[in-house]
Amino acid sequence: MKQVVQARLQRYWDIRAAGNFSFGGTGSGLVLAAALALALGVASPWAVAVGLGFIGLGLFCVWLEIGKPWRAINVLFHPHTSWMTREALLVPPLMAAGAAAVLIDIRFVYLAALFAAGFMYCQARMLLASRGIPAWCQKEIVPLILATALAEGAGAFLVAGGRPQALIVVALVAGILREIARVLYRKGLVAAKLPAATLKWMASREEKGLTALRGLSLACLALALAGVAPTALAIAGGSLAVLAGWGLKAVIIVRAAFTRGQVISHTPTRGRGPTAIVIPS
Repeated sequence: MKQVVQARLQRYWDIRAAGNFSFGGTGSGLVLAAALALALGVASPWAVAVGLGFIGLGLFCVWLEIGKPWRAINVLFHPHTSWMTREALLVPPLMAAGAAAVLIDIRFVYLAALFAAGFMYCQARMLLASRGIPAWCQKEIVPLILATALAEGAGAFLVAGGRPQALIVVALVAGILREIARVLYRKGLVAAKLPAATLKWMASREEKGLTALRGLSLACLALALAGVAPTALAIAGGSLAVLAGWGLKAVIIVRAAFTRGQVISHTPTRGRGPTAIVIPS
């Protein structure tokens, strides 16, 4: 007798959790973009402030999701085991360095960028550590989340911080890297033989629409770099890069997050004979 445990859509993280990864990724990526812009001679305290605002908005989304919000302080007590704790511990120095860059000296953005990079990495590892959800614990999820955050941050800088040609190049390259990471992630899902519902969502009409949106973003940035309406197309390409990144994370975290179904090929019975339970990995 064969018993099947069906794959189910997880209900622990919803669109509010996706908001943390979306806004937090954009904010940390924007702080990194502001540091790079300063190295290229373009100072933008406004972009740093917007980046900090996005990070704060993402953390607010997490706070809304917690069943007992006033116990949120407990997240700080497990740095040795939890990537969420490590992410939270990076927030105070990140905010302090970012505020110093805005209010005192823009060169503090370099320090803020170090904490932002750590924040971004913690977010990626948080998903990888979620072993119960195959769409999250794929090893390819880490470069995908990092590339997406960089593409969002560079795109947001083109909207909020200015449009130097070098940053258009960065946004274009980051967008291309995101597409490469997404293709590798998709291939990893197929090779791992994940739940059919997960694979269905990663090939859904919504995901195809997001792919077209990301392609349009790259086209706008390429045309802007070529000198065709550079201001308008850079803003359009940057905005689309951010929106498409948010959509991709929403699909991965909310829609495609199914548990792995298991098959028990032999039901244990009393008496003699083999009673082995086989659970494929």
